[in-house]
Amino acid sequence: MTQENLLLNPALAKYRDCRPSQVQKDYWASRYVLFVENLSVSFDGFKAVDIPNYGVRHGELRVIIGPNGAGKTTFCDLVSGKTPASTGKVYFDGRDISGLDESEIALFGIGRKFQTPTVFDSLSTYENLLLALPGNQGWRKNLLEKEKEEETFQVLEILKKVGLFEQRNELAKSLSHGQRQWLAISALIISKPRLLLVDEPAAGLTDKETEKTADLLLELAQDHTLIVIEHDMDFVRRLNSTVTVLNEGKVLAEGTIDEMEENEEVMEAYLGR
Repeated sequence: MTQENLLLNPALAKYRDCRPSQVQKDYWASRYVLFVENLSVSFDGFKAVDIPNYGVRHGELRVIIGPNGAGKTTFCDLVSGKTPASTGKVYFDGRDISGLDESEIALFGIGRKFQTPTVFDSLSTYENLLLALPGNQGWRKNLLEKEKEEETFQVLEILKKVGLFEQRNELAKSLSHGQRQWLAISALIISKPRLLLVDEPAAGLTDKETEKTADLLLELAQDHTLIVIEHDMDFVRRLNSTVTVLNEGKVLAEGTIDEMEENEEVMEAYLGR
């Protein structure tokens, strides 16, 4: 939504004499958990992301698709603080988080799962989640203190939810690729972020694992806001959510997966038609 549209919105009449930043802050905080304004980043003169404005509502599951090099992962890098923006602002839950580093942004409630599952192979499935609990990252905590009963309960409940309870004592290196994906997602949600950034969760999965992963994300969407980056159109269709199409760093189109598959520009850019 443009600044002009914001000011023309009848619900925002009381803000028309305010500075634009105040309009944006108040409106975005109530409507969106994440909003970016004039967000861009350039690498060697190439603008990898160039988005005037883009918002994700509280509690929404949003899917981002696009051809290779469209800027999907780079967008998540900008939101999570992995990559600093060249221009623009990122607002999370009404707060300007532009310029903060990854650890600070994570503490505000943005969790990130990369395409390749990040797990500790030498630890058991149970130990991976125990380590991911808030406050459990310090060596002294893990070496000298025994986990509390409520921590044990929390870990076991998540393992049951993602179907890894039977593998709780197995080393992470022995898990299948799909199970490692679920473990990585579990380690993310146990830290209780408000926004989950999930990068290509269906990559390399079997059909059965793909179906289970979609069901897991839909269940997580009941309690979290999710942004899912994905290439697998069957997987995107399973999620049955609003789709944003990126191309050459810009938002090309938004809508349902059916609408995107009927959009000639999307077909040309994404599906090569």
